[in-house]
Amino acid sequence: MKKDSLKLIEDVIGNFAKLASVEISGDSIYLEFIDVELGNPKNDEELSLSMRFAKNSFFTVFYDNIWDIDFVSSFNYKNHFLQEELLLDVGRIRFLDFEYLNTFFYNYQKQKDFSLEPEYDVHNIRADFFCLLEFSNIAIVVGGNEMDFFTPTSRLDDNILKELSNQWMMYFLTYHQKRNIIKDPMCEKHPFNR
Repeated sequence: MKKDSLKLIEDVIGNFAKLASVEISGDSIYLEFIDVELGNPKNDEELSLSMRFAKNSFFTVFYDNIWDIDFVSSFNYKNHFLQEELLLDVGRIRFLDFEYLNTFFYNYQKQKDFSLEPEYDVHNIRADFFCLLEFSNIAIVVGGNEMDFFTPTSRLDDNILKELSNQWMMYFLTYHQKRNIIKDPMCEKHPFNR
């Protein structure tokens, strides 16, 4: 995907989305987000977006309190497998941002790494793609040499992403016109209003 598309994904996830599940299976890592600002809510029952990282993938959790990362406690080290449903509000998301990654080393006391790569080091990421997610009490870095995005019905490319984003924006504008709302908590954080 192009850099503009990654920026758009940051916007559609960063406003109100929640991390709904994490799955690590061998060398693939899947993150599913719900309440993303893509598509038309009237037509789609669930607005979700999934990210997949593969080929030398890694998953690192930064935290202060061990209880904040209890969702990784059932990680199967023998089979390199984890499948957990959770509901974490996304505070901030960035792609390929080493400067933002450096803040995690200072803002959190501990980290837990999951990778099949024996020489993996989050301080020296060698993967082609990575994503940084910050929540209220933890931060996650996930990446790999392959990165793909999916909706419940299709694999996303630049054109499909743009179309779904336009559908959301039309919904957003129509919603405001119908309701004649000046301030609305559902939409006021949207980049269109900044």
